[in-house]
Amino acid sequence: MRRGLLMLGLALVLVAWHPLAGNRGRVSGQTSQAQALTVAPVTRDALLDWSNSVDGMLRSEQLQVRRDREDTLLPGRTIQQLDQYSNGVPIWGAGVSRQLEGANVISLFGVLYQDPALDVSPALTQDDARSIVEQAGGAELGADHQPKLMILPDSGSFRLVWVGEIATVGANLRLFVDARTGEIVRRESARESQLPAGSYVGHGKGVLGDDKKISTDASSGGFRAFDTIRPPVIATFDLRSNLTRFLQFLNGNVSLGGSDYATTGSSNDWTDVAVVDAHVYSSYTYDYYSKRFGRQGLDNRDIPIANLTHIVRRSDAASVSPDLIGQYWAQAAYLGDGIMFYGEGLDFPINFGFGPQRWNYLSGALDVVAHELTHGVTDYSSGLIYANESGALNESFSDMMGTSVEFFYQPAGTGSMKADYLIGEDVVTAAASNALNGLRSMADPAQYGQPDHFSKRLPYCTTVCDDSNDEGNVHGNSGIPNQAFYLAIEGGTNRTSGIRVTGVGAANRVQIEKVFYRAFAQLMPSNTTFSMARAITLQAATDLYGVNSSPYNAVRDAWTAVGVN
Repeated sequence: MRRGLLMLGLALVLVAWHPLAGNRGRVSGQTSQAQALTVAPVTRDALLDWSNSVDGMLRSEQLQVRRDREDTLLPGRTIQQLDQYSNGVPIWGAGVSRQLEGANVISLFGVLYQDPALDVSPALTQDDARSIVEQAGGAELGADHQPKLMILPDSGSFRLVWVGEIATVGANLRLFVDARTGEIVRRESARESQLPAGSYVGHGKGVLGDDKKISTDASSGGFRAFDTIRPPVIATFDLRSNLTRFLQFLNGNVSLGGSDYATTGSSNDWTDVAVVDAHVYSSYTYDYYSKRFGRQGLDNRDIPIANLTHIVRRSDAASVSPDLIGQYWAQAAYLGDGIMFYGEGLDFPINFGFGPQRWNYLSGALDVVAHELTHGVTDYSSGLIYANESGALNESFSDMMGTSVEFFYQPAGTGSMKADYLIGEDVVTAAASNALNGLRSMADPAQYGQPDHFSKRLPYCTTVCDDSNDEGNVHGNSGIPNQAFYLAIEGGTNRTSGIRVTGVGAANRVQIEKVFYRAFAQLMPSNTTFSMARAITLQAATDLYGVNSSPYNAVRDAWTAVGVN
């Protein structure tokens, strides 16, 4: 999947329904009942009732454990991510996140459906679905990229579908194929992108001309960009402007090997600035998560991290469409499975709505690199669905952590290589007096066309959630939680509501970083809404600092200021 920078109240739902009941008959095709039930209990009795129901659903395999891990911030606690199934088939977007201390349940959040009682015998085989996906994408899928059978809640009913992903020149697509008719009933972008649309230590210069140490290992008379200091494999590849090989790799038809590594000569002195920053900044981000939260990499198990650079040639941008520029040149993205790519930048200014801007190599911005890697953290934790409110939260968490990594390594201030609340400002710079630096502002989202208040949120998507509507304006609506994060730290007044927030202050930013990390990477289910995010961040603040502590009050008041109750 690909996620990136920009696109070309706490409540218990009281419903007379028991999770274990289900429909008695099996229904062919679609059913007429697909009502989502929000799980966010606010009393101890309600929490225990729901937890008992969850235990029953686990015994009946209506819920299955996707992830069960120790809490990295509070010893003695564990976090469970549970996905809902019907007759052995997962229901898209359904599940809960449960926090336990020993056998005691501490919190429970999620969205569940009454058992759809759907006939899960597809008329189309997996190979049939694969052919439909390949035909729609105009590419071939590798053996490890087969469509998966799922149940899709769809316009008030349930539908049995095959879900497949395919990479094309113009997009990464996630296609939902009706398992009985072969119709493509939903399409989403699977690119989570920045834009719409032996131990050896070498030396190198980054994109902004700064000196850096770079961890490498020896290879064929020279050195390759392969980190031998940190626990996971962190490798940086140079695709040498081979877009075809890049797409074949994403579709599982080729593997990247020795000749694809970024390399240098026997002096271990690196002059490829894009490679240097991609390699070094991904290592910095790994270290931040380890030192700040005790997290071991994207999946907390040190999954390898692969950085892809030079997918296209910078000079070729002058002869391609603006859409492709926004895919490969003025872009950075997380591609799933620990894989990132960073765009080439441009030889000429371009206007994506913020005035004419110059674009340098995208790997030259620490917050961009940390933003993309955080999409990996999200994929291996909450798995926030990349559409509408959960997608906006997905994007926002990447901005929060990207900004936090900046403040961890760089001095606060304005200008090159200074920590601030702009996104991408080190490599996306104004080319005219009426242009802006960077892509978003957490301090002032409206300056970049984002809503800073829930009342101004941008439209959501339904059947088609792709680049044409920014997956339901995930990059736009991320301004709302971004503003809450900023206000919780720095304080200030939301321009729309006029509500003033007393933040914890810059000296205590680690408190808010831990609250939001805990909420997003440990407690959230994949279907979290803004309102549920408020409840979960307050739960995280309670866990860490207690009710009515300064962090708790700052988070509560920040959400209120941006209109999320």
